[in-house]
Amino acid sequence: MHFCYECGALLLEKDIDGRLREVCPSCGWVHYEHRKVSAAVRIVKDNKLLLIQRAIEPWKNAWHMPAGYLEVDETPQECAAREAQEETGYEVKIGELAGVYTYDDDPRGNGIVLLYSGEIIGGAVRKNHEMLQVGFFSPEEAKGLFKAGSGGARQIEDWIRQAKGSSK
Repeated sequence: MHFCYECGALLLEKDIDGRLREVCPSCGWVHYEHRKVSAAVRIVKDNKLLLIQRAIEPWKNAWHMPAGYLEVDETPQECAAREAQEETGYEVKIGELAGVYTYDDDPRGNGIVLLYSGEIIGGAVRKNHEMLQVGFFSPEEAKGLFKAGSGGARQIEDWIRQAKGSSK
């Protein structure tokens, strides 16, 4: 049961443009579902990828690159740097956009991840409530890890392919 953001009336489902949408019968406001936006950072040092093992659900014990939801008052690059520091303790310089990934298997909602390259410029690993451990992994080591969600898995798999291609 959802209510209108504009007037507070109970929303009803209605077919609009071939999709069921929640619509306000009082003021006509339409709720359009959209993807959550997040940013991530790919940090490679000595041909090894920095990954974090999650301590919380969803995907507890799974591995991923530092990532998180974009706050309303920050750029994607600021988000990627903030998440890296929050999840690892490292201060990171954010570089170029490295990829865009979508996912539809997160229980918190479907989303899009903007992945940036990054470089550690300070700090040290610092534990927090979201992570069990932080580590650097070779392509061979990363391949066998339990990965966090389809978007996170594709990010890691793409890096493995790129790393193997550049080592030939």
